[in-house]
Amino acid sequence: MLDNLLNVPLPPAQAALFSPLTLAFIGDAVYELLVREQVVAHGSAPVGKLHHRAVDFVRADAQAHAVQLLLPMLTETETTVLRRGRNANTAHVAKHADPADYRYATGLEALFGYLYLIGENGRLRELFTMIVKEKETAAGKI
Repeated sequence: MLDNLLNVPLPPAQAALFSPLTLAFIGDAVYELLVREQVVAHGSAPVGKLHHRAVDFVRADAQAHAVQLLLPMLTETETTVLRRGRNANTAHVAKHADPADYRYATGLEALFGYLYLIGENGRLRELFTMIVKEKETAAGKI
């Protein structure tokens, strides 16, 4: 499902040249798609209910929690990309989000954007599966 639309993955050095906010821009879409796949995999439901389930994954605090879960498992390069995203100077913070959570969420999205651009779809799914498993353990099934 996550075939890179660029047809050829970018070399990591080239992908690293993108600004962290550009990486987060693409990573936000990749993460959202993974979340929607996960939610729909549990069966059809009214769209409002599907949306509510998805929001539990994409809220800034949920993404910040995911970062804390993943940090010990990230490579040095992945940690660097995440840190660049976290430290990026954003002009906007969501109205209902803690600024620190929002920054970590941006870091997670930058990481997912970077992995997508270099064609590491297996790694994307591996990291996302860890997030899902932890969420299911903490709160029961989606």
